[in-house]
Amino acid sequence: MSQPVKVFDKSACQAQCLQGIKAMSLTASALQISQCVDYLELLFKWNQRLNLTAIRNPQEMVSRHLLDSLSVMPYLHGDRIIDVGTGAGLPGIPLAIMNPNLNFFLLDSNHKKQVFVSQVVKSLSLKNVQCVHSEVKAYQPTEKFSTIVTRAFAPLSLMLALTEHLLADKGRFLAMLGRLEQETLSLPPGFEIEHMVSLRVPQENAQRHLGIIARI
Repeated sequence: MSQPVKVFDKSACQAQCLQGIKAMSLTASALQISQCVDYLELLFKWNQRLNLTAIRNPQEMVSRHLLDSLSVMPYLHGDRIIDVGTGAGLPGIPLAIMNPNLNFFLLDSNHKKQVFVSQVVKSLSLKNVQCVHSEVKAYQPTEKFSTIVTRAFAPLSLMLALTEHLLADKGRFLAMLGRLEQETLSLPPGFEIEHMVSLRVPQENAQRHLGIIARI
């Protein structure tokens, strides 16, 4: 059994980030690359104590967390975005770093993960991010969201039922999915899948899809 990686190689991580972002035809400033690497370093260090994610290898964190998050960037709609069930800040933190002119709200009910995300926002001086510590059904914002994005944690029908009160009239729900299963794709009345996109994530072989859902 391989030994767990105990040291975060910042230069190797930066090179991998640059390679992946270039492969996705995205552009990033030196500051944005630095913030991405700093975020992964914080995640790596905090993960050793708080078990924020099952992925512990920094190389895998780049592909399965950072690049996977950025793969949905072209599909963001509007300027008010909520990441429901953000966990350790995924996909919200990478998307916020790369889109400083958009407003991101990172919602999760897990206290230790919200403490971590709040620390990341402070450490990286992310002015366009607000952390929301709440159950999703209990969160009642004064203004709804143009995009709801989430790494699928339940069948789409359940996720829509939990979050539809957050979606603006012309908003879009972005569901990050792995392998497609027919039962996963059933929707409640009043919603339709506009597009089902096959995502290509550099350095990652697993199937990744994005369901873009709108109100009928």
